Amino acid sequence: MTSSKGVADLGADTLRDLDYPALVLHEDALESNLAAMADFCAGAGVLHAPHAKTSLSPQVVERHLRHGAWAMTAATPAQVRGLHRLGVGRILLANVLVDDASIRWVADDLLSRPGEDAGFWCYVDSIAGAEALERGLAGTDRVLDVLLEVGYVGGRTGTRTAEESLRVAQHVASSTHLRLAGVSGFEGLMPTKGHDVPPGIDAYLANLGSTVRLLRDHGLIDESVPPIVTAGGSSYFDLVADALGPRAFDFPVRTVIRSGCYATHDHGTYRRTSPWDGRASGAPRLRPALELLASIWSRPEPTLVIAGFGRRDVPTDDTLPVVLGRYDASRRLAPIDGVTVDRVNDQHAFLTVPADLELSVGDLLGLGLSHPCGAFDRWPSIPLVDADHIVMGNVTTDL
Repeated sequence: MTSSKGVADLGADTLRDLDYPALVLHEDALESNLAAMADFCAGAGVLHAPHAKTSLSPQVVERHLRHGAWAMTAATPAQVRGLHRLGVGRILLANVLVDDASIRWVADDLLSRPGEDAGFWCYVDSIAGAEALERGLAGTDRVLDVLLEVGYVGGRTGTRTAEESLRVAQHVASSTHLRLAGVSGFEGLMPTKGHDVPPGIDAYLANLGSTVRLLRDHGLIDESVPPIVTAGGSSYFDLVADALGPRAFDFPVRTVIRSGCYATHDHGTYRRTSPWDGRASGAPRLRPALELLASIWSRPEPTLVIAGFGRRDVPTDDTLPVVLGRYDASRRLAPIDGVTVDRVNDQHAFLTVPADLELSVGDLLGLGLSHPCGAFDRWPSIPLVDADHIVMGNVTTDL
C-alpha cells in the first residue's frame, strides 16, 4: 500500500515538502460538491445516504453528515461496524446480509439502539436470504428492517420478476423477525451501449416504482412510517429523483439516494456521466477534488517520458490518469498540450509527449484520476489542501 507523510511532517507547502507521488484532496472543490448535493436533495424532497465505501474516510463521513446527510450507506458488514464506531445513527447496508456472525452482531449492537436518529436497514432478494436472516435472529426479540432489492437481467443481486418480488415480500411479511420497510435498487451499472445514459434505465426505475405500489397494494410493506424507496448512485441520481421522488407517488414515501463519488467527482467516469458535468445543462457544476502530484523520472526517448507513479498509486479500472499540467517555478499549474498517459507498471507511468515539448527530469505534474473509490483505496492518509496547495489537515481512509 502507498504511504504518505503525516500532516505534522508536511510543512506548509505540499509542492515543496511532500514525497512524490502524492494524492491530495482539494478542500474548496470538496465543500462545493457537498453543498451542491445538499441543495439538490432539499429541492427535490429526497433524503441522502452517501455511500461510505467511496472514501472509507471518517473525516469525509463527518462532512457528509455536517451537510445534512440523513444516513450513511455501507457495502459490507465491516463498513457498517466502522460507521457504528463513528457514532453514525442511521446506517443502510446496500447489500444482502447472509453471514450468521454479522447478523448476530447487528441484532446485539445495532437493533438495540433507541431513538429516532437510529436505524439499520439491509437488503433481501430471496427467500433463502430471508431465512438466513431469520436463523441469525433466532432466539432474540429483535426485528430487522429489510428492503426488497429489485434487480435487472444481467445485473447483480436483486429479484428479476414481479412474481419473485411478491413471493419474497410475502415471506418477509410472515416472519416474526423481519419487517419490510421498502424497496431498493441500483441503476449505476446498467450497460450504456454507447449512450449518455443506460437505454434501460427508465424501464428499470419504473419497475422499482411499480414494485413499491404492488407490495403496498398487497399490504406487505410496513406503513407505520413512509416506506423507503432507494436507488441513485453518482451518475444518474437526477433521473432517480424524478422517477422515484415523493411527487411520483400518491402516498408518502422516503426517497433515499446513495450518491457518494460526487463528493470528490473525477476526471473520468463521473466527468462523463454526471448530470452536473458530462450531462450538464446548467449549474451546479461538480469539480474534481482529487489530484495526483508526480514527478518526471526520466526522458529516455524524445517522445517518451517516465513519470513516478503507477497502478499502486492510481486506479486504472476505468481510464488511465489525465495530465492536467505542469507546475511552473511559482508552483502554479500550467496546462501542457499533447501529453498522454499510455500505460503504467506498479510504480512507473509511460507518457507520450511531443518531441519539441520542454519537459525535464524533476518537473512536477498534476494529474486527474478516474473512479474515486480506487483512488482512496490506495492512500491511508491524504493531505487536505487549499487552492494554493497549503496543507489544511488530512483525511484518513481507515473506516
